[in-house]
This record gives sequence, structure tokens and C-alpha cells, in this order.
Amino acid sequence: MKPVSLFASSTVQAVIWMFFCCFSLTMIAALGRYAAHAGMHPAQTVFLRLFFALVLILPFAMRAGLNLKKTPQIKAHLLRSFVGMCAMWLWFSSISIIPITDQTALSFLAPIFTTVGAVLFLSEKVRVRRWMAIMVGLFGAAVIVRPGFIDLSMGHLLAVGSAMMMGMSMLLIKHLTAKDSPLMIVFLSHLFMTPASLIPALLVWEGFPLELYLVLGGFAPFAFFGHFALAKAYSLADASFIAALDYARLPFAALIGWLMFAEFSDIWTWIGASIIFGSAFYIVRREVQLARQRAAPGSKE
Repeated sequence: MKPVSLFASSTVQAVIWMFFCCFSLTMIAALGRYAAHAGMHPAQTVFLRLFFALVLILPFAMRAGLNLKKTPQIKAHLLRSFVGMCAMWLWFSSISIIPITDQTALSFLAPIFTTVGAVLFLSEKVRVRRWMAIMVGLFGAAVIVRPGFIDLSMGHLLAVGSAMMMGMSMLLIKHLTAKDSPLMIVFLSHLFMTPASLIPALLVWEGFPLELYLVLGGFAPFAFFGHFALAKAYSLADASFIAALDYARLPFAALIGWLMFAEFSDIWTWIGASIIFGSAFYIVRREVQLARQRAAPGSKE
């Protein structure tokens, strides 16, 4: 019997896609903070993020022949777009006020909303060990923002609101992957959100140097690949499992915050990150073991 490659496991593939997603989404946050430092309003930043990404996505969508007639879930796509845009507005607003590490740590509340929603609406069975691992990961996030919870600012409250919307969006993506490809999901969400975000952007629009727009053009590859990777990950594993892997954004946020904005992380950040990585590693290892047991001859569900 030939040994099965570790990368042949759909669970491991989902982990890899999710790590790519975490890096890409962290870079989007970094660009949003960069725009805020330049004086750009979050509403304008949201539109530019969506517009640049849509320009990049369109050629791929046209080549694949994607259009509104290719999906039987148009209402679900509209709902996901609405929820996603709300999450984006709150996300960019919070990142303009608080450091990337704090915003990222608070966004880890999203898996709680996703996991509860997965149980209620997708009938997923979430094992006790996975619940415990998620809670351990949240404890790690709390360790990192320990001073922040003493004196919460508007930025922290906006980040919590964004986390709630992100949790709902994750759940809707999982629902959409049952019938639509990751490219279709990414394409339709940007197709709906871009024109909708233009109206509030025009109300606060300001002119900025060309160099800033060129830098923000980086929204396109990071947004496209990040959300494609997210949808791909959800197509390979349970929503509650993928939500737990979202914790990998934290070390990326700490590193990028230091490199781009000189936002130094204290020892508590790395202690919390270690706790988070430990919980995520346990979840991955446990899921791989269970997948192998289910695939073994004579195994019973």
C-alpha cells in the first residue's frame, strides 16, 4: 500500500489556503492603516479596495464565463455582499483608530459567531475539544490586548462590530461554496459591493497624490487572492474548523505592524500568539487524525 501524501488531505489543503488568506487579509489591513495615516476617510478606502479588486477579478471572471445566470443562489450572494460591506466599513474604520495587532486580536471574536451559527444553521457537529481549543485561542487574543480591555476606545467597539459581521460572512461563504466556485463567490461579492460603496465614498471624497493611489492598488492582488483562498478553504472543511485557523493572522499583524508602522509588540503579544498557535496546531492535528480514522477500512461514523 502506497503511503498517502499529507498534502492529499483536504484538511491540510484547507489549512494551507487559510494561511495564505491570513497573510493577504493582514496586508489589506496594513494598506487601510496606511491610507488612514495619509488622511483618507474609511468610506473612500473601502470603495478603492473594492474597485481595484474588481478590476483585477473581471478578466478572470470573463474568461470563466461567469455571470448572474450561472448561480442559483443570487439572494444568498446579495445577503453575503451586504454583510461583507458592513464588516468592511467597520473594519477600515477601526483600523484607522487602533493598531493592527489590537484590531486583529479583537477580530478573533468572529469564530465565536461563526461556530454558533454553524451549529444553528448548518447543523455541523462541533466537538467539545474544538470548542475548548477555540476558547484557548480567544484567551491568547485577550492576553495580547490586555491593556486595551481596560480602556476601550471607539476603535475597539468598531472592531467588535466588524467581528460580528465577519462571523456572519464566514457562515454565508460556507453556504455558498456548496453550489458555487470560489471565483464566482469573490466575483459576485465585488460586483455587488463596488457600486454600492461608491455612494458613501462620494460624500467624503478627497483628492490625494498619485503615489497613494498606486500604493493602494495593492488592494487588488491581496483582496482577490485573500478572499479566493478563504472561499477555497471553506470548500474543503467545516466552517467552525476554518474559523479556528483565522488566528494565524495575529503573528502576521504583529510583524507587519512593526515593519510598516513601528508598532512594537510587547512580550504579552508573543505569549498570546504562542497560545493561539498552540490551539490552532492542536485543532489541525486532531482533524487530520479524525479524517484518517474515517477513511480507514471498517471505520464507523
